[in-house]
Amino acid sequence: MREEIFGPVLAVHAFSDPEQAIRMANDTRYGLFAALWTKDLATAHSVAPRLEAGMVTVNEAPASFPQTPFAGYKDSGLGVEQGIESLRAYTRPKNVLMNVGLPRPKR
Repeated sequence: MREEIFGPVLAVHAFSDPEQAIRMANDTRYGLFAALWTKDLATAHSVAPRLEAGMVTVNEAPASFPQTPFAGYKDSGLGVEQGIESLRAYTRPKNVLMNVGLPRPKR
């Protein structure tokens, strides 16, 4: 349950309550993807943000779209791929203030 396995693998482990499930899911040094299956929308909204993974799906197989960022947490991933967030790796912000000939007010 603590290894990062690539492939069509499903790891299943029993848990007694959502808090225990969250602890078990986050008890790894990896965090590329997590999946949550529930009939309760409130549980989905409560649990999904607390899972330490770059992508979390609810009642869905993993899917990635060009307009959405994909990045791992912890020791997973190599930065951010896709989405506007991926462009930040190739840019550096700079603020340039320039007087283009407008007179400055006298003090």
